[in-house]
Amino acid sequence: MAGEVTVDALPYIDQGYDDPGVRESALAMVEEECRRYRPTKNYLDHLPSLNVNAFETDLMSSEFERIQNRQPMETLSMKRYELPPPPSGKLSEVIAWQESIENSMAQLEHQWVRAMNLELMLDYGIESWKAYLEVIAALQAKTLAQFQESKTLIQDINWQRKQAQTQAGVKLKTLEANWVALVSKNYDLEQKCAELEGQLHKTRQEIEKLKAEEKNTLTNGDK
Repeated sequence: MAGEVTVDALPYIDQGYDDPGVRESALAMVEEECRRYRPTKNYLDHLPSLNVNAFETDLMSSEFERIQNRQPMETLSMKRYELPPPPSGKLSEVIAWQESIENSMAQLEHQWVRAMNLELMLDYGIESWKAYLEVIAALQAKTLAQFQESKTLIQDINWQRKQAQTQAGVKLKTLEANWVALVSKNYDLEQKCAELEGQLHKTRQEIEKLKAEEKNTLTNGDK
C-alpha cells in the first residue's frame, strides 16, 4: 500500500534505549523533522466551518454582548416583591386600590407556594437526594467497570505484544547467530581460497621456472 510505514521497533527486546545520548539524539531528530516539515494543505478543509454560536441562547448572546461592551451587570430587581399603594393622584380611585389588592394577593400566593415547596422539600427532599445519590453511585460503578475493562484489555494487548515480540526476538537471535556463522564460514572460505590461489600462483611460477631451466639446458646441450 502506498504510504504504508513498517514499524520495525521491538521495544520489549531491543536494547540501548537507556544508553547515554540516545534520548537526546531522538529528540534532536524530532525537532529537526518539526523544523523542516511545512504543511502544504489544510487538513480540515473537508469539515464544515465551526459554528461557535450553535448553543447560545438569546440570554447568553445579550450577556456576552454586555461583557464585550464592558457594561455593568444589572442588579437583582426586587420590584416584584414590593407592595406599593396607589399613586398619590389615584388614592381615591377604587380601581387603583383593586390593582394593589390583586398585587398583594399575588404576592401572598407566591409566598404560600414557596412555603409549600419548602415543606415538600422537608418531607421528600431526603429521599429524592438519596435516589439521586443512588443514580450517581450506579454511574460511578458502571464507569469504574468500563475503566477496569479497558485497563484489562490494554494489559492483554501489551501481554500479547510482549509475547509476540519475545518470540520474534528468539527467532531474530537464531537468525542472527546463523547469519554470523555463515558470514564467518564465508570469511574462512575466502581465506582458504586466497591461500590456495597463492599456492597455485607460486606452483605455476615454479613450473614456469623449471620449464625455462629445462629449455636452457637443452639449448646448451645442442650447442
